[in-house]
Amino acid sequence: MAIPVPVGTIVRRGGSDGWSEVVADLIAARQCAVVARGGRGGRGNARFATSTHQAPRIAERGQKGENARLVLDLKLLSDVGIVGLPNAGKSTLLRAASAARPKVADYPFTTLEPMLGVVEVGYESFVLADLPGIIEGAHEGAGLGHQFLRHVERTRVLVHLVDGSQPDPVADLDALNQELASYSEDLGRKPQQVVVNKRDLPEVERRVGELDERLRALGYDPLFISAATGEGVPQLLRCLLELLSRIQVPTLAEAEVPVLRPRGGQRPFAVTRDDALFVVEGEGPVSLVEMMGMESEEARQEVRRRLTRMGVVTALRRAGVRLGDRVRFGAVEIEWWE
Repeated sequence: MAIPVPVGTIVRRGGSDGWSEVVADLIAARQCAVVARGGRGGRGNARFATSTHQAPRIAERGQKGENARLVLDLKLLSDVGIVGLPNAGKSTLLRAASAARPKVADYPFTTLEPMLGVVEVGYESFVLADLPGIIEGAHEGAGLGHQFLRHVERTRVLVHLVDGSQPDPVADLDALNQELASYSEDLGRKPQQVVVNKRDLPEVERRVGELDERLRALGYDPLFISAATGEGVPQLLRCLLELLSRIQVPTLAEAEVPVLRPRGGQRPFAVTRDDALFVVEGEGPVSLVEMMGMESEEARQEVRRRLTRMGVVTALRRAGVRLGDRVRFGAVEIEWWE
């Protein structure tokens, strides 16, 4: 059975230490992964017919498949992610740059989940994401915290959008960078474009020279825009397209479709003893007992014959098995009958 999931899904397997084991990171269309194998199919009674026993009354059951506890974690894939403090104008910028229509309102945390839009610049395009606002302590889970930051990891370029009408936009930018770096060193090193928003406001326009000088002194090359009126947005999009052209698109480290090969030869079995219980491990004997069943005398004799051929009967005798002892084969526990 195949379960379709969105591109960008990370599959983790549950274990004794939580959801730590990453089974697959599905970053491309049509990429797939095997997370649990199905059991072997059983054989009908005709497969057990011989020249001297032409109507056997035994058959194999299908073997149970693997059980797995999984958690699916979606990290959206986008070329450019807009990050900033709440109410910096991220959703307004997405609306101005693309056909996406996120909710826009004059209060913090209007955006509660990422929104994607396709930006077209001439004959080229890229995916732009409006990501929920960051607050202090987001790297520790404050506010939308990790729900937001996990999506930032997938972007190739970040637009750091700061509100030019705030008392100290440069300090806001510094706080934003600290949160990203605290969550992941890779986020702190991700290519970014600093953008000062709300240039249409008179008080912001008067501060453009001062903010430009302060930001350039810190090594930034800022752009000043008004997402509400569209001023400076075309220049920003061209700049982002140029940045993206210099960054290599991630490629799959492995083939998109896994190669499924037949199971190899049966592994050697092992017999251990736990007080009055004998445990047989090994694909061959375990599969035999689980699939054959022990309901009829004919089935028991077939199981005994094949276990003897495998050497399991001899190994159990050496371990001290006696008539009536309990012997476990995988999920099946039987009473030894010799």
